[in-house]
Amino acid sequence: MSEMNREIGERIKGIRTLNKLTPDEFAKRAGTTPEQLSQYEDGSVEIPVSFLHDLSQHFDISMTELLSGESAKLSQYSVVRKGKGVGVSRRKDYDYQSLAYNFAERTTDPFYITIEPKHDSDAPSLVCHAGQEFHYVLDGTVRVKIDKHETVLQAGDSVYFDSTYPHSIEALENKTAHMIIVISGKE
Repeated sequence: MSEMNREIGERIKGIRTLNKLTPDEFAKRAGTTPEQLSQYEDGSVEIPVSFLHDLSQHFDISMTELLSGESAKLSQYSVVRKGKGVGVSRRKDYDYQSLAYNFAERTTDPFYITIEPKHDSDAPSLVCHAGQEFHYVLDGTVRVKIDKHETVLQAGDSVYFDSTYPHSIEALENKTAHMIIVISGKE
């Protein structure tokens, strides 16, 4: 269990407690199972960014607060220097860096993502959540699956889609890929 997962899990449990919801009630509202919620709260599993995004939208809490435990303070503009984004290792093959973590009341969440090639035969898990996403490939080659559609993107390619459809990304050609992903809130 990573320290970051444990800390985020404590914040998730705090949200549930502040809203005076049982684990079953909270799990239903958060779009997960009570068993999965328990694992998120104790930090024993990786917590998908899509789950955190949905949670932030549903309970009106910023991603910054979920990820770092601090409130965003900036309102006119925000500069995040190279390598200084708030890091989020949510899955073993994805590494996220929040690129606007310090901007208050943002309507989108931009991330710099490093995608490691998979070294097993398992297909990447599909996720879905409220809102829309924009993916821009900086380098490498990735396969993007959106519902029943699949496309391969290379450096300079992009895709914009409704993220309520199940979707996944994976690095191809046994090489690491880097992307900018922007997740919007609910419509």
